[in-house]
Order: sequence, then C-alpha cells, then structure tokens
Amino acid sequence: MTNTTLLPNEGLFIGRARTSDRSHPLVVTVRDGTVFDITLSMAPTVRDVCEMPDPAGYVQAARGEPIGSLDAIAANSFQAARDSQKPYLLSPVDLQAVKASGVTFVVSLLERVIEEQARGSAEKADAIRADIAGLIGHDLSKLKPGSPEAMEIKAKLIQRGAWSQYLEVGIGPDAEIFTKCQPMASVGFGADVGLHPVSTWNNPEPEIAMIAASSGKIVGATLGNDVNLRDVEGRSALLLGKAKDNNASAALGPFIRLCDATFSIDDVKQAIVRLKVEGEDGFSLEGASSMA
Repeated sequence: MTNTTLLPNEGLFIGRARTSDRSHPLVVTVRDGTVFDITLSMAPTVRDVCEMPDPAGYVQAARGEPIGSLDAIAANSFQAARDSQKPYLLSPVDLQAVKASGVTFVVSLLERVIEEQARGSAEKADAIRADIAGLIGHDLSKLKPGSPEAMEIKAKLIQRGAWSQYLEVGIGPDAEIFTKCQPMASVGFGADVGLHPVSTWNNPEPEIAMIAASSGKIVGATLGNDVNLRDVEGRSALLLGKAKDNNASAALGPFIRLCDATFSIDDVKQAIVRLKVEGEDGFSLEGASSMA
C-alpha cells in the first residue's frame, strides 16, 4: 500500500533516487507511503532487478532502509525548487536501452504523414490533414498492418501519389523502432524536459513505456514522454535522431510498476493516458488516449 495520490494503492514499484550521503543512485521501492533503499550488492541497478526470474518477488522480499516519505521526496524532485541535500527521484531505468516505436496509433500515423508533406510548416498542416483524411477514406484503426487489405490501400495511395514512408511503417509489415536516448540519459519525475533550441514546432507525447528484460520478457511498465521536434522530423525522416534524441528529451517515471498478480499487460491495454499542458500565457491543452 502506498497511501499517496502519486501511485495506486496496490502494486509493487521500483525506481531510483539520489541522496546527498551516497555517491551512487539508489534502487528504491515504496511501502506504505515511505521510500525504501533496497540497493544491494546482488542487485545494484534496476536493470539487475529486471533481469531476475521474478523481479516483483524480489522487490517484495527485499529488506531496505527508509529514506523518507514518498510525498516529501516527490515534492523535492521538481528541478526548479530542488534541495540537493534531500532525497529526490531519478528516472526509474538505468542501464537499459531506451527504444521507442513510431506511428503506433492511427492519429499518430496521419500526423507523421502531415509532417512529411508539410515540411515543417505548421501553417500547411490543417489543409494537408483534411486532404489525407479524405483521400484514405478508411477506418485504419481496424486495419491489420501487412494484411492484404492494407496492401490494397497501399497500392491505391501509390497510384494517387500520396504514399508515405510513414504509411509504410504504419500499415506495412515492419514497425518503426528507434533509439529514444542512451542508457543513463533519461530524466525522471519533476525534471526539466529538454527541447533543442532549433525547434519552433514541437510537442510532448505521453505514453506508457514497457520495461523488458534482455530476453524480451515484459516485467513492468512506467509513464514516458517521447518529446518530439515536429518541424525537424517533418524536414526528413533521416533527421529522426535529431528530432527524438536530445538532452533530457526522454522522461520516465516516477516508478516502474512491476508485473505481478495485480498488474499485467492486459491492464496496460486498458489504461488511459491523460495529458494537460498549461502555459504561462493562459494557454491550456488537454487530451487522452488508450489502446482499448
């Protein structure tokens, strides 16, 4: 039980924290609203825990030392007002590779086609969006990538001169996979997110990030922000690295919820991710998405 609004009241959680009296990041878990240091020689990193046969069982049984309340540590994790002498949260992953998959949703797919054709011009986006939607005239959410039906649509779009590399990875047989950041380069809860100064058209992409062992077995999930520079990617797909992988542009956390009897991939599929952006000028934007 966590007894806090930051995390659900059930589940097993693992993350990382920094304290002023340790020279290395701590592997931590949460119990009854308190954060415990469970860093041990047999599992000095989150990656080591994830490689175990039963990560959730290990975390549940691990003995630990309390370092503070979750609410206090979370409050101190906001970079702008952080006291470095007190514990604060880091990204919950460390040595793992951080990968992402593009155009996994129909809306995202069409937006990438728009980026490609708009060539970084936000002003052209609305007109292209309407044109593409009218041209396809299909509910792509029910279309299986790589299927004969998908290939039929591909042929029609090529004939019309409207085929795109983004449609290739969206409804074709092969997915788009890219590196989001280097190991140890993601930032955690409360950290400032990085935007490359050359970009004037960019957006957050809130998502559920799956945590996997090197075997490919999914062991948990966390929240992620796949920051994207839309004007940069729109100029060329070969600039994807510059559009996606920048300092502090991969945000994860606050914790990994480990798979156990109370949490599985089916729960992830039913989850709803909500985003609210509030600007200093009064601008407000809200949205939500789900795999269900």
